[in-house]
Amino acid sequence: MAAADRLTRAAAADGAQLIVLPEKWTAMGSQEDLRASAEGLDGAAVEWARAIARELRVDLVAGSILERVPGQEKLANTSVHVDPRGEIRATYRKLHMFDVEVAGRSYRESELEEPGDEIVMSRTDGGVELGLSICYDLRFPELYRILAVQGARVVTVPAAFTLTTTREHWEVLLRARAIENQTFVIAANQVGKHPAGQHSGGRSMIVDPWGLVLAQAPDSAGHIVADLDLAGQQEIRARLPSLANRRPQAYRWPVQEAVPA
Repeated sequence: MAAADRLTRAAAADGAQLIVLPEKWTAMGSQEDLRASAEGLDGAAVEWARAIARELRVDLVAGSILERVPGQEKLANTSVHVDPRGEIRATYRKLHMFDVEVAGRSYRESELEEPGDEIVMSRTDGGVELGLSICYDLRFPELYRILAVQGARVVTVPAAFTLTTTREHWEVLLRARAIENQTFVIAANQVGKHPAGQHSGGRSMIVDPWGLVLAQAPDSAGHIVADLDLAGQQEIRARLPSLANRRPQAYRWPVQEAVPA
């Protein structure tokens, strides 16, 4: 909480109007650690997010926290967008569970967490359409395409990508999602070693709709800032109208065989 407060204030002092924190910024570790850290949307983490967004007059996507959901045994991995008045503008529960094996280690996120079932769009206080996602979602391009078709101009990706996947996949995936959907991508990644033997790779990035990396963090805790050229984004979408040129009527699977006359 102290680190989040310090870095959020530093970003705002550098002129940031939209600030994004990493996934599970309140706690990383064993399942016991994560369950102990979980709280409701009226808990200390979200109350802090609401207070600091109101104080600094910024839009804050408060990464994600482990949320205790009333009536649900498992936790939700929840991203909260707070506006400059300190009001919760949107909440998104991570759709895709990180049930994988990476570098000899097994991860079973679904043992503790229940996946969400809703794609969520929000808007900044200035009216810019904002698509919400979390970490492993990045590997599912259909989510980002739906957000783009719904009008997203900026997509946020709070993350705790492993060290291995950060080094080999992180930048490629972020730039791909930005290019194919002609959106800005703001990706805040955890960095360093965590309890229970986990290790996140850092290198938070801000990517523009042409796939250019506007800012990248070093391998240490800190903040990065960039200007989002929204007018330039409109020009890109006009000159290379890949979203407008989609042919959803042809995207049928499985292919339907013709019925004999």
